[in-house]
Amino acid sequence: MLPDRVSVLVAGGGASGFMTAIAAAEAGVADVHLLEATAEPLQKVRISGGGRCNVTHACWDPRALVGHYPRGERALRGPFSRFATGDAVAWFEAHGLTLVEEADGRMFPRSNSSESVVASLRQAARRAGVQLHIGASLQAVSRSSGGFEGVARCSAERVTHRSTAEARQKSIACRRLVLATGGHPSGRMLAAGLGHRVVPPVPSLFSLALAERTLLELAGVAMAPVDLQLNLELPSAEPRVFRQSGAVLITHKGLSGPALLKLTAFAARDLKAAGYGGELVVNWAGPRSAVELEALIDQWRSEQARRQLGRWRPWSALSRRLWLHLLAAAGVDPQLRWADLPRTRQRALVQGLTASRYRITGRGPFGEEFVTAGGVDLGEINMATMESRVCAGLQVVGELLDVDGITGGFNFQHCWTSGWLAAQALANIDPDV
Repeated sequence: MLPDRVSVLVAGGGASGFMTAIAAAEAGVADVHLLEATAEPLQKVRISGGGRCNVTHACWDPRALVGHYPRGERALRGPFSRFATGDAVAWFEAHGLTLVEEADGRMFPRSNSSESVVASLRQAARRAGVQLHIGASLQAVSRSSGGFEGVARCSAERVTHRSTAEARQKSIACRRLVLATGGHPSGRMLAAGLGHRVVPPVPSLFSLALAERTLLELAGVAMAPVDLQLNLELPSAEPRVFRQSGAVLITHKGLSGPALLKLTAFAARDLKAAGYGGELVVNWAGPRSAVELEALIDQWRSEQARRQLGRWRPWSALSRRLWLHLLAAAGVDPQLRWADLPRTRQRALVQGLTASRYRITGRGPFGEEFVTAGGVDLGEINMATMESRVCAGLQVVGELLDVDGITGGFNFQHCWTSGWLAAQALANIDPDV
């Protein structure tokens, strides 16, 4: 049962909430209570990475690590100097979970299952003496002379002639409050009610829907490396241009893949302002420039003179389906021999390879991490302790802050870091405060 008064109340049983509660209890903080509104704590951990959980990323230098956060890069320099990737790996190792690095830098549990991460965190919470309250959420809260007074909603199971669930509200007081509610609107409401400015949330890490139907017929084709350029026209502002390189995936609606998700993360707010419309310029040739391709085509004219264009791709990594699509877009007959390629069609082909232009018609689905850009203004938070500058006794951690990273384990790393820092601050507070 949830007591009427506790010492430390952590609202939100996700990654940052669990880290805060565990690390605080392990550091000697007594009477730590963790609220989770749903029946299954750590649900986002459970479903992330396709059920594998990308715990963090093998980016060991904190100075390089901050570059993977479209929002929060400068503010995270201090926190990552105290608790970064290596510290997270060591922390999980000490709690019985070994992480393994993959070729692209992502780090997963050795079991290759997110259930191992969930089990490790829940076991650590039990051992540390954290009181976990499932089906309990903080509905309202206000500052009081002794800390905070709030109202919690608790779902209590009862058995009658049929199995039903009832929700009841109860008053709860605490000396210290940690908001770790993630992207849920309730946390933003609570923070705003305690005096914080909340940056309006917008989607981050999503694919783009494109108008080009013939391209969408290539759904399933993956290409790497590809250079992307996003051109946006903004109301009452200068046009914006964003660039990224990496792997992309053609879908039945448009374009996705790591490079595209990273592009939309950095352009999230401007894409919202542009109504999710604009132009995407794709260099399918990656590092090859138009000048380099012109020279290569002159070489192919000689070396592959008798080959038909449709039967010989310029380089092996170029998808045959995409190559035929680009030939058609350039008005080139695939049965034409390389020696007979007209100069005008050659220029059109080079243009298609290095600067195909597609009209953006909207936002596609979120990436698997369901990340949003927005949250509590970082200027109102002491990033060394995650303490509020506007409400004494309050700490804010995890995705509720206006911090978001690109795909690859970076968002979880921020959760581990902010939770750990909040816990250390709690451990250093006089218990009578």
